[in-house]
Amino acid sequence: MKKEIIPSLLLTIVCILFFSGVYPALIWGIAQLAPNKGEGFVIKGDNGKYYYENIGQKFTDDKYFWSRPSAVNYNASGSGGSNKGPDNPDYLAQVQATIDTFMKHNPDINKADIPSDMVTASGSGLDPHISVQGAEVQVARIAKVRRIDKSVVEALVKKHIDGPMYGLGPERVNVLKLNIELDQTTRRQ
Repeated sequence: MKKEIIPSLLLTIVCILFFSGVYPALIWGIAQLAPNKGEGFVIKGDNGKYYYENIGQKFTDDKYFWSRPSAVNYNASGSGGSNKGPDNPDYLAQVQATIDTFMKHNPDINKADIPSDMVTASGSGLDPHISVQGAEVQVARIAKVRRIDKSVVEALVKKHIDGPMYGLGPERVNVLKLNIELDQTTRRQ
C-alpha cells in the first residue's frame, strides 16, 4: 500500500506545481512576446465604449457594415461553431433565412454576389473580419442610408483592407474598425 501511495502523492505534488505554477508562468512569458502583451487590442468607439478589435461585434443596423454571423451570438466566453453539417436541414434553413434577410436589406445586389462569409458563421463564431467582397456588397446600402457618396464608402473599405495574416489566406476587413471610422467620417461631413 505504501508502495502505491507515496508515488501517487509525489505525482500529485509535481502536477500541482507544474500546472498551477510552471505552465501558467510559461504561457504568460510567451504572451509577453505577443503584440500588446497578450492583453487583446482595445479601441474606443465614438460612443465612449471600449471594444476588442480582435473579437467579432454584432452590427445589424443598416447604417453599418454587418459582421459575419455568429453561432454563439458574439459571446467571447463561449466561442464555437454550430456543429451542424452542410446538409443539415436546420442549418440550411438558417443559412437561407440569413440570405433572405441580407437580400431584403441589400436589394441592389444579386443573390449570387453574396459571399459565403456573410451568411455562414466562422468556426469560432467570433471572427472580427469579413471578406473584401462582403464589405463591397454592402457599400450601396450604407451610402444610401447615410446619404453620402458611394465613393466615400468605397474609399473607407479600401483603406481598411488588411493583407493576409502572416502571408497566408485572403485579404480581409475588420468590421469594427471600419464602422468606427465610418461614424467619424459621416460626422465630419
